[in-house]
Amino acid sequence: MFRIQARVQGVTPELLELYRKISTSTIGHLTDFGFLNGLQPLFRPIQLIGNAVTVRIPHLDSAAISHAMELVQPGDVLVVDMSGDGQRACWGEFRTYAALDKKVSGVIVSGCVTDVRAITGLGFPVYSKGISALTTRSLKLQGEVNTIISIGGVSIRPGDLIVGDDDGLFAVNPEDAEEIGYAALEKQRKEALRRQEYEHGRQLESPPITS
Repeated sequence: MFRIQARVQGVTPELLELYRKISTSTIGHLTDFGFLNGLQPLFRPIQLIGNAVTVRIPHLDSAAISHAMELVQPGDVLVVDMSGDGQRACWGEFRTYAALDKKVSGVIVSGCVTDVRAITGLGFPVYSKGISALTTRSLKLQGEVNTIISIGGVSIRPGDLIVGDDDGLFAVNPEDAEEIGYAALEKQRKEALRRQEYEHGRQLESPPITS
């Protein structure tokens, strides 16, 4: 039985523009909520931002991902809850081709991925818990699309703002995103000033040049 719900556009163009300037480590200074613990980027450097389209699959059967791919729009991030499966890969090379054709911003998987060399070569942003040669199957038995899912201790809703870079991933409720975003920008502004001070300090401490 499948539960397929309508796509939710929770992220505005203004939020996307705001968060393109913000690092996840800055967000992590401001809130503990929304950090997707235990997921790693498939390669670095990496950057990911977009509107969440959520998927939940029951371990072996990954057919719901195909349903989600029919709904995604450019700039979306596909977020897949594998219901605790840590062995099988539900994402690989050919799903990546389909995602690129749809202009999906990236994919997050609460389990494994495969075809690492191909995905890395394509430069498609992927975060996962690991890598596996053992894969799921398209059995067309069960799954959910655009429902509330849970990854890394975080509840992710359709339409949440997803932000990722070399340091990790955050899911941000769009209702809170503007407040957090402007606070993050102010923190980064102050950090930029501190960097200038440290650079000046290193110059002062450098030994004099002698001929």
